[in-house]
Amino acid sequence: MLPVLAAPMGWHPDVRAARAYAAHRPGRIAFAVQTERRVWSWRGDAVFPSASVLKAMLLVAYLREPYVRSRPLRRSERALLSPMIRRSDDVAATTVRNRIGDGALVRLAHAAGMKRFRPAAIWGLSQITARDQTRFFLRIDRMMPRRHRAYGMRLLASVVPSQRWGIGKVAPAGWKLYFKGGWGSGTGRVDHQVALLTRGDERVSVAVLTLADGSHAAGQETLRGVFARLLRQLSSGG
Repeated sequence: MLPVLAAPMGWHPDVRAARAYAAHRPGRIAFAVQTERRVWSWRGDAVFPSASVLKAMLLVAYLREPYVRSRPLRRSERALLSPMIRRSDDVAATTVRNRIGDGALVRLAHAAGMKRFRPAAIWGLSQITARDQTRFFLRIDRMMPRRHRAYGMRLLASVVPSQRWGIGKVAPAGWKLYFKGGWGSGTGRVDHQVALLTRGDERVSVAVLTLADGSHAAGQETLRGVFARLLRQLSSGG
């Protein structure tokens, strides 16, 4: 049985510091933070191309498919889903999207309360917003069938070390991190990360999206800086 959702008592994200930092970073930036009590955002409804952030939606949509949800996963399915999330494998993502179709993504978006999601023929160009992504990630475990929940969350908790930049460097102590990133193959076109942080029954969902930040290194630094400011004092809860 899943614990009751709860928000950290006495804590709120440092939106002012994050906005001040983002205003001096290259490119277009948006972020959102959500708990059970409240949503904070800056440009939270601005639309961005999803890049590999979509792979978290592909994972959950696949696990929810009627022919998957009520049976054990096959070895061949794990061989697609694991690299798609942990190593952000594009070929695996394309295979999964082709199997389930855009309809499965749209149904998932509707179930998660996402308002502006739009799939695209090239899956990395699907439209997302920071606010929508925090809605999804706040309850991402609940969106998965019970049979596959532990497996799906384990993948989101075990992204390979070489891709654990941004929030992977500044996650607050004492919190469990589940996340997925997306980037423009080193081009700096996009650099995104969306995450769920849990501590007991407390949870915080946070998304930072960037566009045209000049280089992947610059995008990584922007992610790290915005997440670090938003999540200040979360370790102590207030």
